[in-house]
Amino acid sequence: MAVPMTKKGFENLKAELDQLRKVERPKNIQDIAEAREHGDLRENAEYKAAKERQQFLDVRMSELEYTLGDAHVIEVTAGMSETVVFGATVRLLNMDSDEEKSYTLVGQEEADLKNGTISVQSPIGRALISHRVGDIVQVNRPAGMIEYEIQEITFQE
Repeated sequence: MAVPMTKKGFENLKAELDQLRKVERPKNIQDIAEAREHGDLRENAEYKAAKERQQFLDVRMSELEYTLGDAHVIEVTAGMSETVVFGATVRLLNMDSDEEKSYTLVGQEEADLKNGTISVQSPIGRALISHRVGDIVQVNRPAGMIEYEIQEITFQE
């Protein structure tokens, strides 16, 4: 199943995989070798920690390889659409608090709320899709219903 992703998100995951392969895993292999030299492996905390780290690195590299292999990179261009679509940055006004927020709709693998990116599959992402500037959207979330007015839709390359 294709994993939708922005070009930037694809490049970030590729860079992470590269870092793990070329830097983190070789360093961890060296850490394992050094820990082995310290004697009895049954009671060697450094060896145990290094082996656990190796397992984590191997799992993460497999996840990244799978995701990148199934990635469907969607090009985002300025003026792409008048409605909210994948890759759009949407400025919203909370109708209750008058607080403004901005979100960029991205694939699940690259979503990071701290950096203002949310998955198109999140409740807010799903609610925003296909709406226009001026539309009021209702988002059903665990804390209750919230309404946003779409103030602006932009596309960053």
